[in-house]
Amino acid sequence: MNNIVKAFALIAAFATPAVFAQNQPAKAPAAEVKYKTPELTPAQVDEWLAKPDKVLIIDIRRPDELITFGSFPVFLSIQLADLEKNIAFIPKDRSIITVSNHANRAFRAGDLLSSKGFKVVGAAGSENYEQAGGTAVKKIVKPAPKPETETK
Repeated sequence: MNNIVKAFALIAAFATPAVFAQNQPAKAPAAEVKYKTPELTPAQVDEWLAKPDKVLIIDIRRPDELITFGSFPVFLSIQLADLEKNIAFIPKDRSIITVSNHANRAFRAGDLLSSKGFKVVGAAGSENYEQAGGTAVKKIVKPAPKPETETK
């Protein structure tokens, strides 16, 4: 009988936390950051790229990211940290698409530019765009070294 009581106590000790855990309210998911700038689909990006006289692509990534991941055919490169101090150099007569790898920084840049009176049509992540089937991202290819010429 003593062994039965010990076994029951052991089972109760391990089962009790599970029972209490089931009765605890679920934790709320972390608050998702919301931006006003919408994320563009690959089709929307391609549609804008077909109007080069009406759109300005602002890629806000670092130069090493541009080399590693590529970018759209024509873009203005201004890193996010430098965007506000270079705002005077951005033309206001075009619709703007902001670009980063996965659009997170592009959303912030888009919201900043919108707050300064620019017409931001959306944000794009170059990697998201490619993963969804987009084909306009161009990779920067390092040129082959020039052959050394012998001089006599």
